[in-house]
Parts: sequence; structure tokens; C-alpha cells
Amino acid sequence: MTARAFAEGLGAEVRSRRLELSLNQSDLADLAGVSERFVRFVEQGKPTVQLEPLVAVLRTLGLELTVRTASSESERQ
Repeated sequence: MTARAFAEGLGAEVRSRRLELSLNQSDLADLAGVSERFVRFVEQGKPTVQLEPLVAVLRTLGLELTVRTASSESERQ
């Protein structure tokens, strides 16, 4: 999986959860202590967002990132 594909998938998850919680981008930004522009970048799948504010956004939404060893099947792709 490319960084761009990962970022786009993550952005879609963030957007979906934000809408599920009936938050607009400005509300989420305020709650997470980040800029609205940063929230927009995350949701757009920008692959160069900073980790610390990203984690703040995820925590605010009740989401978390998990790192695991890649399976042999996904390593071949």
C-alpha cells in the first residue's frame, strides 16, 4: 500500500466518523486543538500530515491507529 492510498483511506475513515458524530470540520478542529485546515488535509488524504496533531484528531473521534506486521500476502502486493 502506498502512502497516498493509506492517507486517503485514513481520511475517509476520519470523515465518516466525524459525520457519524454530527461534527463539522470546525467543531472537530476546536475539540482536537488543531486548525480546521489540518482537519481538511487529513480528510483529503494528504500523506504528509504531522503525527501528533493526527493522533489528537483520532483520539477526539474515538479512533486509534494500530501497527502490525504485514502478512506475507499483503507484502507481495
